[in-house]
Amino acid sequence: MFCDKEFILILIYLFIVSHVYSNERQFSTQKRLQYKNHVKQMFYHAYDSYLKYAYPYDELRPLTCDGYDTWGSYSLSLVDAIDTLAVLGNNTEFARVYTLIQNLDIERDINVSVFETNIRVIGGLLSAHLLAKRMNVSVNSTWPCTGPLLDLAVSLADKLLPAFDTETGIPYGTVNLVWGVPIGETNITCTAGGGTFLIEFGTLSRLTGDPKYERAALKALKGLWSKRSSINLVGNHINIQTGEWTAYDCTIGSGVDSYFEYLVKGAILFRQPELIYMMNEYIKAIDAYMSDGTGWFVYANYQQGRKTMPLFASLDAFYPGLLTLLGKLDRARETLYAYHTIWRKYGSMPEFYNLAQHDCAQGREGYPLRPEHIESIMYLSKATNDDTFLFMAADIFDAIESCCKTSCGYTSLKSVKDHHLDNRMESFFLAETIKYLYLIFDEDNFLHSNGEYATEHQTSLGSCFLDTGYVYNTEAHPIDIGSLDCCTSSFIDEKSLNKNEKNLLTQEQMRWLGNLLLNQDKEELSSILKRNYSLLTCSSLTFEQRFSLYGEILT
Repeated sequence: MFCDKEFILILIYLFIVSHVYSNERQFSTQKRLQYKNHVKQMFYHAYDSYLKYAYPYDELRPLTCDGYDTWGSYSLSLVDAIDTLAVLGNNTEFARVYTLIQNLDIERDINVSVFETNIRVIGGLLSAHLLAKRMNVSVNSTWPCTGPLLDLAVSLADKLLPAFDTETGIPYGTVNLVWGVPIGETNITCTAGGGTFLIEFGTLSRLTGDPKYERAALKALKGLWSKRSSINLVGNHINIQTGEWTAYDCTIGSGVDSYFEYLVKGAILFRQPELIYMMNEYIKAIDAYMSDGTGWFVYANYQQGRKTMPLFASLDAFYPGLLTLLGKLDRARETLYAYHTIWRKYGSMPEFYNLAQHDCAQGREGYPLRPEHIESIMYLSKATNDDTFLFMAADIFDAIESCCKTSCGYTSLKSVKDHHLDNRMESFFLAETIKYLYLIFDEDNFLHSNGEYATEHQTSLGSCFLDTGYVYNTEAHPIDIGSLDCCTSSFIDEKSLNKNEKNLLTQEQMRWLGNLLLNQDKEELSSILKRNYSLLTCSSLTFEQRFSLYGEILT
């Protein structure tokens, strides 16, 4: 039994806690500005440390204050960071780096990852190319259809194209920059490695007028789709020559993630509703076989649908953002809340977490400063204007700042359980993690454009509109949607495609509609056509109507 004095003190304490908690549900403008500035300082500490201790190597080692090469000696952190400089509004440094990376040496006898070279280097070059005018870099009269970084991206893509010469159209995982596919290169690649090219390759085709890049990327995407099981699931590794799955577990994350991402973002960027249809079919299967009903998704056999491993992977954390792009906000919120409990438990996110044992998977306890969880927070924050997501982002910033900061940048963790430091700062920390954090707190950033206001740009083909909205590649390199209409009056034209190829595209569209007629009832079909097909294809609509990147595509 409490005495009166103790009882009164407890009541006062509870009142203070509840009052503070209720006030904390709103993230003040001042607090948002403070975190925006904190994130900017985080970027410059990491970026300046890379320049001082690691450049021209690919990555910084923050504990030993030196650098080393990882993905091809491209000065990768510099290429990955240039559009983050644009996000922060640093015109001077952007212009310096824009000039510097024009001299990247891609004529070397080395083997490189097709996937990583595409998303990091080609993606970074294209984004910087398309942001050049905004950043007051001098461009010629034929920009964005020409430019030194576009030329470099084209040359590099041409070196990757031999990887796509396979029976299925799904590319090899490695090429040599001089000789092409190495002798003896494995025929096995992961699903994400085969299906993550459309944003970059499609952008190249739209800017140059050469359809070969987009064709290759679409063929790979559809090659994977054609190999799905009877219950609409895919494995996570495939033989690119035979089309046989060699790893039978389906997951939304590791080994598969960006394949799903590019179906949705490719549909938005290139107005291809067929890709949205594919993703919706996958989502039905994912919900049926992989969901545990509480926000988590586990591994399942791609043929039988039985659950195989109760694992959460940190790469799964992109999925709430993808659901947000599709307008599935309630499901996205539920899943993100579940994932954030892991962050709150450890102050970071392990690579793998066993949901049955409620512990990190053995040997996969590390946190390499990944961005996916932050990416999803950004999308949901923008879609809902719910301050809860700002508090989540603040959680993440505070943890990284206190646990991962060194005198020479920010470092990965070997284990989230004891926060023992590793010695690596991957380039995606500058390209993605910090960029998404900054965008969460900078609500007026130009990348949040919804097409309400745009900049008219004159080209030899007429006028087009820039700053209409942006789609991020899987390395968070933003592509200006409107810029893709600047260089080709019609992507399907007499010069690029012959009569049979034009008819093939029409047949594909008819097949897509035919499948809907066979599988959907009349009311549902009408709804899908109204909300999906016309929304993504009608050129007379404004960009704001055609493209909403924050939860309005299918609402």
